[in-house]
Amino acid sequence: MMDKEQLYEMLERAQEAKGYYFNKDRKKVLELLESLLINRERYGYMACPCRLASEDRERDRDIICPCVYREPDVAEFGSCYCNLYVSREWNEGKIPETYVPERRPVEKMLF
Repeated sequence: MMDKEQLYEMLERAQEAKGYYFNKDRKKVLELLESLLINRERYGYMACPCRLASEDRERDRDIICPCVYREPDVAEFGSCYCNLYVSREWNEGKIPETYVPERRPVEKMLF
């Protein structure tokens, strides 16, 4: 089974190639990756650790990491909702670290 360090290495290479970077706070990143692995064990997929999963993969497709909200969040705020993925500018302190509002529609959060 993959551990959080292995997941870090795998995702770092794959996502940096797309212009998405892990938060410079490695401790926070590893905590989030550990939660992704727990969710994979629990649900069978890596649901965003900052949102409630319904245990229905199809219903949760939008919050399987990297979630569909990451791209607009990083484009607008420099960070995704849970601060796992950020822009280079965010990590370098060139843009402010601001609150990223939830984009997931309320009806998707209701079970």
